Amino acid sequence: MKKISRRSFLVAAGISAAMALTACSSSSSSTAASSTASSAASAADSAASSTQAIQTLDDLAGKVVGVQLGTTGDLLMSEEVGEGEDKLGIASVEQYNKGADAVQALLTNKIDAVCIDDQVAKNFVEANPDQLTTLDTAFAEESYAIAVSKENPDLTEAFNTAIAELKEDGTLDAILDKYIAKVEGAEGYTTPEGTEYPNGTLVMATNAAFEPYEYIENGEIVGIDAEFGKALCDKLGYELQIEDMEFDSIIAAVNSGKADFGMAGMTITEERQEQIDFTDTYCTAAQAIIVLK
Repeated sequence: MKKISRRSFLVAAGISAAMALTACSSSSSSTAASSTASSAASAADSAASSTQAIQTLDDLAGKVVGVQLGTTGDLLMSEEVGEGEDKLGIASVEQYNKGADAVQALLTNKIDAVCIDDQVAKNFVEANPDQLTTLDTAFAEESYAIAVSKENPDLTEAFNTAIAELKEDGTLDAILDKYIAKVEGAEGYTTPEGTEYPNGTLVMATNAAFEPYEYIENGEIVGIDAEFGKALCDKLGYELQIEDMEFDSIIAAVNSGKADFGMAGMTITEERQEQIDFTDTYCTAAQAIIVLK
């Protein structure tokens, strides 16, 4: 994970549109995008003339930021409370069980901003276009991977092999085309006819409130992680069973054996690596800041 310095705001301004395509990347052209100096200048000019209360990361000083409990946003924002060199100096962090609860608190003026994954932020802004927006620069970059118990290194190795193969054959790209690039007609992943499961069932722990990675649609858990998890299990000869739970319960569920692996847009951090093993990265993303217009 790479924290983006506040002082880079003017340089980074204008990348949010490109980030919508590059936030979750493999080798796919569907996630390729670029920002230009002119767009950065335009975004900076817009920020200068806007009446929006919070326009840059520096404006978060003294403000209350909402986060989803146990997420990367929670960990990062907690480090920004109070005074200190290169700190945002926010007043406090409010933790919520769901990202949607944090956004609702923002909409009702109970907090000043929300820190959350950029693709999730995009969905909230699209649902509330007259009230919400995101800052033009992300707060941090991060890498997503699958959490596996340290007691199960064979499964980690098997996942790593399968991840590489599914990147190479275009399966991951097809899923990203469906959920990130939203390519017309993109079907994502479906289990090939004749797939068998000689190795039994693997239980995947997730938090189905993190669209587009995992969310509930028509009573089923869908999204990038749900489809990619299914593709991985199909390739390895396992049926997939998905269990929905609070995000901060996932690592404990994997370590206790209640689940075989965790897949929930989970960022690799040093703190988590002390508790759990991670596979190779399958997606990269960024933390965005949602504010009121």
